[in-house]
Amino acid sequence: MKKLPLLEETLLIRTDFSDEDAWQAMRVAVATPAPDEDEDFFAALHIVDDPAYRDLDIDEIVELAPEEDSLLILADHKALSDPEMPLLAVYVSAEDDEDEEGEDEEGIGELRVVPPALASLENNISLANMDWEEFVEAADEDGVFRGFRDF
Repeated sequence: MKKLPLLEETLLIRTDFSDEDAWQAMRVAVATPAPDEDEDFFAALHIVDDPAYRDLDIDEIVELAPEEDSLLILADHKALSDPEMPLLAVYVSAEDDEDEEGEDEEGIGELRVVPPALASLENNISLANMDWEEFVEAADEDGVFRGFRDF
């Protein structure tokens, strides 16, 4: 299996190829700024649309990703079949950060994120402005991050 590329942008990896229309809608959604955000506020993504990654699970994707990539976004079956399009954000922590909330024992955190909230998560994690657990804690009860809400 070929390794994923090392780039400055966060990888958005398509793993589900069952619905081309849903995939095209997802591409539009991740390229559209959230209604309450600046029109120039986008997630810095590199889209990987290659059937070689069809149906791979999180562990397989992490194994193929460059070690330097701490954040990966997956367009899996749930993301492409649910009307909200909740992408799967995967956070791979450094060894000394492995006890962070939202991560399993191997230092891999998972969080669903809807396209309008993706730029907030991607920008802040990539620039180390915020910590992963802040997004996990802000997720709704169903485990989906829909943005920070004013309380």
